[in-house]
Amino acid sequence: MRDEPTWRIPVGLLGLLLALLVYGILIARYLPGLIGDWNALVQTVIYLFLGLIWLAPLRRFLTWMETGHWSAPPKKD
Repeated sequence: MRDEPTWRIPVGLLGLLLALLVYGILIARYLPGLIGDWNALVQTVIYLFLGLIWLAPLRRFLTWMETGHWSAPPKKD
């Protein structure tokens, strides 16, 4: 655990919020025009997938916010 605050946490949080805002706006703006006439079940699956896909890079991003490296440091035995 670190003793001093780091600039990466507030910058990372603001960056994450901005990225999610842009992602959400792009999905809400363009996707209904593409899949609006499709079956509701298919649309649900697509929206669920797109609602969860942003979680994929989140672990590496949170690791960077905490450590300053994009991958976790090796574990010490």
